[in-house]
Amino acid sequence: MCGIAGIWGTGDEGLVERLMKGIVHRGPDGEGMHVQLNGVLGHRRLAIMDPAGGAQPLYGESRGRAIVANGEIYNFPLLREDLVQRHTFATMSDTEAVLHLFEERGVETPRALKGMFAFAICDDDHLFLARDPIGIKPLYYGRGFDSNGAPVTAFASEMKSLADWIDELYEFPPGNYFDSRVGFVPYYQVPSSSPVERTVEEHVAVVRRGLEEAVSSHLMSDVPVGAFLSGGLDSSVVAAIARHHVSELHTFSVGLPGSRDIEAARRVADHIGSIHHEYLMNPAEVVEKLPEIVHALESFDQDLVRSAIPTYFCSRLAADYVKVILTGEGADELFAGYEYHKDLTDPSALHRELCRSVSTLHNINLQRVDRLTMVHSLEGRVPFLDTDFIAAALSVPPELKIAPMSGGRQIEKWVLRQACEDLLPADIVWRTKEQFDEGSGTIEILDGALEPLLRNGDLKAYRRSLQEPVRSSEEALYHQMLCDGYARPEMILRNVARWTDDRHS
Repeated sequence: MCGIAGIWGTGDEGLVERLMKGIVHRGPDGEGMHVQLNGVLGHRRLAIMDPAGGAQPLYGESRGRAIVANGEIYNFPLLREDLVQRHTFATMSDTEAVLHLFEERGVETPRALKGMFAFAICDDDHLFLARDPIGIKPLYYGRGFDSNGAPVTAFASEMKSLADWIDELYEFPPGNYFDSRVGFVPYYQVPSSSPVERTVEEHVAVVRRGLEEAVSSHLMSDVPVGAFLSGGLDSSVVAAIARHHVSELHTFSVGLPGSRDIEAARRVADHIGSIHHEYLMNPAEVVEKLPEIVHALESFDQDLVRSAIPTYFCSRLAADYVKVILTGEGADELFAGYEYHKDLTDPSALHRELCRSVSTLHNINLQRVDRLTMVHSLEGRVPFLDTDFIAAALSVPPELKIAPMSGGRQIEKWVLRQACEDLLPADIVWRTKEQFDEGSGTIEILDGALEPLLRNGDLKAYRRSLQEPVRSSEEALYHQMLCDGYARPEMILRNVARWTDDRHS
C-alpha cells in the first residue's frame, strides 16, 4: 500500500515532488522517483511486502522500464514462481512481479493480476497505467502545464495532490488500463450473467468455500494484519475466518459507550479469541475532527461522511498495532444487505441491481475505506470484493439472498448467514443489519453535537449559491468544510459521487 504520482510529457521533477507532498500520509516509510525526458514517476511507500528491499521505483532487466505501484497482488507467489524461471528478481516485492509480467504480456498484464492495484509503468517512449477491476485502489488523472508551459498529463492516488494546479481532473475508471499510444481500454466488467442452477446446499457451499479462499489470500503480508470488527455479520465473518489462519489476530471497534456495535464486537472477539481493542468516541472530538475527515474523504455526501467518522477513529486505533486491516465492504452489495433491496420484489431486477451496485463502489464506500485508512497510513483490504468471490456470489440467485424467516420477516444476506453459521454465535449470525454509523452511535452523536453549528444556517440560500444540490443542512455543512479545505474545490466537487442517488438509480 502506497501512494503514486507522476507526469507524462515532461521531465519536470519539481512538479512530481509537489504531487508527492500531498500524499505523504499514504507512504511514510520512504519515497522514490524515476525521471526521464518525457516523464516522471513518484512513489511514497508504506512497506508491507519485503519491507527491507522493496523500495520503488523498481526496474526490469532494462533500465528503460520502470514501475511504481499502490496495492497488493494476492496471486504474487504463483506469478513469481513462474516468472523467476525467466527473470532475475532483485526483491521479494509483488510489484516487481507485475513489471516482469508486463515485460512478457504487455497490455494483457492487468487481466492476470488478482488483487487491488493502481500502477504506472514508463516503458521508454510510452506510459502505461492500470487500475484494479473494482477500483479498490484509487487513481486520478488530469491535464495541465509544467513550469515551462508545456502541456502534460498528470496522475496521483488522491485528488488533493492534483486539484490546485491542473485544468481538468477525472477519476481513472476501474477495470481499465491506459496506454499513451492508444488511450483507455476496459479489461474487466462485473459479471452480469444469470445466476447458476444449483441446490441450496451447493450454493451455500460455494459461498463458504469462496469466502474462505478470499480471506486466506488477503492475509498475505510481511507485517501484522488485523481486522475491523463492528459486531455485524460481514466484519465478524471475515475476522472469524482470518482467526483460523493466524496465531494472533488484533480486532478493532469504535462506538459510543454501550452502543450496539461495541457490545456485539466484544462478544465476537471473545468467541473467536482475538486480541480486541476499542475506542469510545465522544461528541467534542467528533466535531473537532470533522474538517480533517471531510478533507481526507474528498467528498461531502452525507451518508459517506457519517460512515467515514467511525472509520476514521477505528483506523487511528488500528494503526497503533498493525499496518494491514481487513474490512467487510462489499457484502451488502453482493448479498442484498440494504433495506431498499427488499423493495425489489422481482428477482431479476434485484440481481441486476446487485451487479450494478458492485460496479459503483469505487467512488463511494471504497473511497471511504481507502481515504480513512490511508490518512493513518493503514492498508485496508476487502476480501468480499475478490473478483473470484464476486463471480461466485453473483452466481447465487436473489431468492437465497433475501429470504423469509419464521413469522414472515424478510432477512437480508440469508445465504451468507447460512454459509457461516458455524463460525459465530447465533445472535450475531442472525443480527439485523445496521449501517456502521447507526450501530456505532455516530448518528446519535451528530444529532446533538452538530446542532450549534447548524442553528444559524440558511439551507435555501446555500442551495441557491451552488451548482450541485445539497439535501440537508448537515450535508451543506460538509460541503462547506470540503470547500474550505482546498484552494480550488471545484476540481474535487466535480468528482463527488452521491451514494443515496446512486443506489436508487
